[in-house]
Amino acid sequence: MIVLAFDFALFLEKLILIAVVIFGSLGVALYTTFAERKVAAILQDRRGPNRAGPFGLLQPFADGLKLVFKEEIIPNTSNKTLFIMGPGLAMTAALMTSAVLPWGNKVELFDRTIALQIADVNIGMLYVFAVVSMGVYGIMIGGWASNNKFSLMAALRGASQAISYELAMGLSLIALVMVTGSLSLKTIVEQQMLPGHLWNIAYQPLGFLLFLVCAFAECNRTPFDLPEAENELNFGYHQEYSSMKLGFYLFAEYVNMFISSAIMATIYFGGYDIPFLDESKISPNIAAILGIGALMTKIIIFIFVFMWVRWTIPRFRYDQLMNLGWKKMVPLALANMLLTGAIILWLQGK
Repeated sequence: MIVLAFDFALFLEKLILIAVVIFGSLGVALYTTFAERKVAAILQDRRGPNRAGPFGLLQPFADGLKLVFKEEIIPNTSNKTLFIMGPGLAMTAALMTSAVLPWGNKVELFDRTIALQIADVNIGMLYVFAVVSMGVYGIMIGGWASNNKFSLMAALRGASQAISYELAMGLSLIALVMVTGSLSLKTIVEQQMLPGHLWNIAYQPLGFLLFLVCAFAECNRTPFDLPEAENELNFGYHQEYSSMKLGFYLFAEYVNMFISSAIMATIYFGGYDIPFLDESKISPNIAAILGIGALMTKIIIFIFVFMWVRWTIPRFRYDQLMNLGWKKMVPLALANMLLTGAIILWLQGK
């Protein structure tokens, strides 16, 4: 008979870490909306939001309160159960991805060593890909349950777009796994921190470029925002939504953008690694804080790239979107995977 001991302290640590990650992700998503409006204003030579609070810093809270207090409308002809389930599923899938991301190195508190990762599973990469694939169900269910032809058309666009670009994304990740030999995100970060080892962007530049383009498509960001093409489909798959149900869909997009940036920073740019810094020579807690700062800096840079592309590149036509996904991205991802395999075999044979 096997008796498993229950570690209450470990359980409490994980609960606190989960709360910090979830509320931190929501807080970042909240202020990413503000940052996007400011970046758009700078690129368009205007001021942006500047009335609510000093420098407009309270604008995200004003927008959130507006959504909370708006009247909630559920169409009579909708499937009410699925109509309510759609936004919740989209937000849940967006937040679940962060469970396997290493946010920093270990810290030492109260005579305990605490890992800044909710779950270090040996199939972390596969878990990320599986949860990301679930996000399209929130779009599809919301569009279908609305009983609106424009919402349904937008949902169909979102589903076919996700299927098309997830294939190329998966192939680019296979090439990365061939290089690292591990599916654990923690192991991938630690490999990039080894002396004499470069970040994975040096070994997989084409794989990173493919992953970046696929991340734009997965997050429904311009130029791949066909499910939300306002000038074609009125308002997209969430046209019939109001109040916080609409807010969940909008925030889920920004949470996805934040998590996608964190994944790219983790698997291609060393995660919480700081170049030219030997963490063994400083306090573990200071090293962990610096590592979190380094990871967040990389994430902010990627989020800025998302915003920059949105306000500088026009939207693709739908046939161009499908053509790029199936005729360009998938063959390039296959070629990258085969080339990576050939180089690994050649190096092993030397």
